[in-house]
Amino acid sequence: MPRRIIRALNALSVCALSLTLSGCIGTWGIAPLSKTLQDNSLTTDAAIQEAARDAHWPEQQWWRAYGDPQLDRWMTLALAGSPTLAMAAARVREARAMAGVVESAEKLQVNGDATLKRHNWPEDQFYGPGALSGANTWDNNAALGFRYALDLWGREENASEQAVDLAHLSVAQARQAQLELQNNLVRVYIQLSLHFAQRDVVKAELVQQEQILALAERRLAGGIGTHFEVSQAQTPLPETHRQLDALNEEIALARNQLAALAGKGPGEGAQLQRPQLVLGAPLKLPSALPAELVGQRPDVVASRWQVAAQARGIDVAHAGFFPNVDLVGGLGFMATGGGPLEFLTGRKFNYNVGPAISLPIFDGGRLRSQLGVASAGYDIAVARYNQTVVEALKGISDQLIRRESMKEQAHFAAESVASAQKTYDIAMIAFQRGLTDYLNVLNAQTLLFKQQMIEQQVQAARLSAHAGLVTALGGGLGAGADVPDAERQEAPPTPKTLAIFDKAGHDQ
Repeated sequence: MPRRIIRALNALSVCALSLTLSGCIGTWGIAPLSKTLQDNSLTTDAAIQEAARDAHWPEQQWWRAYGDPQLDRWMTLALAGSPTLAMAAARVREARAMAGVVESAEKLQVNGDATLKRHNWPEDQFYGPGALSGANTWDNNAALGFRYALDLWGREENASEQAVDLAHLSVAQARQAQLELQNNLVRVYIQLSLHFAQRDVVKAELVQQEQILALAERRLAGGIGTHFEVSQAQTPLPETHRQLDALNEEIALARNQLAALAGKGPGEGAQLQRPQLVLGAPLKLPSALPAELVGQRPDVVASRWQVAAQARGIDVAHAGFFPNVDLVGGLGFMATGGGPLEFLTGRKFNYNVGPAISLPIFDGGRLRSQLGVASAGYDIAVARYNQTVVEALKGISDQLIRRESMKEQAHFAAESVASAQKTYDIAMIAFQRGLTDYLNVLNAQTLLFKQQMIEQQVQAARLSAHAGLVTALGGGLGAGADVPDAERQEAPPTPKTLAIFDKAGHDQ
């Protein structure tokens, strides 16, 4: 090998080493500060540990546990026709297409160019008395140009991986939107059921009030009652009718909301019949805690992909400190003068090939600022991920505590209704026999009505607690299978650059 070539290679090696060192020194002190939480480092409470003794996940179509075919049908309509899910799906397609755009920078780029120009030369002594003065000639060429990024520092590769991570993030966000839609639809459906049950209570109360009024009128006609008792019996009737009308309004509004969630018009919602909700066996949790509890939650998965994308962003920013080397070239035919297609004869073929190098020298601190932005963005993503994991476990524990509380409250509420019903029956018998006045009947009826309303609210809360727990778990069995996260149980990635520096002993 000629000495001149050897000297050139040595100079190039020294230059590359210098640039590498300058890149390390130029980023000194700029690095992320945050670290991700390990799922298993968080302590679970007694509520989670108690629920995990006999564990099994809910089914993917977890709302079927309520045993209501109408709910199943409306859930299918909502998943197919919701504008919210349509927007989320469009964002997924957009992110995937953007990833394809970024990935294309790693591949060979080839462009074609052709020109066919007729050139009229002016009559001027500058061109001399030769053929050009006042002549018409052709200036034609056809060429293929190519560029290939050598990507010596991994900038293009990391940018592509970052774009793919963001595409995965959009999939997780779409799954989160789907889970929220399912949860909202079930909750509104439960509220619709509650309004129907409350209307039954008010109707029963209205019947009782009308019976009491009739009894008071008979007592007055028999000479053992008073006009005051009749007036007292008439007083609550308008308010009861108002409550009945208010519940009819709530039922209509709930139907409209269900129709909107399903992407339908109010006319579709008006066809909804009374819900028939019956919750089966209580939901248990998986025994591996807490990692499996939060592993398939789409918000946790989305946070993980955000951390991964920010880690790639740091590597991209760090690569900007080093020279960018592309391999460029071109080949083609050209012709000046002659006929319009002379350049196609191949007699004037030309080509060029070689490296194109760009090197940042003085940028006013732009590269360091970009790296600082990327590092801070990584810290924000890590903090958001940690917060999401903490809130996820809190949500699971909250829903378990609430579920057990609703179970106990339902038992006591049923006992209260039975006791209030017994008190009311005794008061009515005593009133019929003239042994007590109407005030005792009114108090007993008011207490019964209150306890019946509380019982219905507790039952609705118990049904909602099931939906809340499933949502806190991230959906039913296999619900997160469409969300790419093969390393779900591992910590989110750290930037490659930092890992290399750590191994080399650099203090970041």
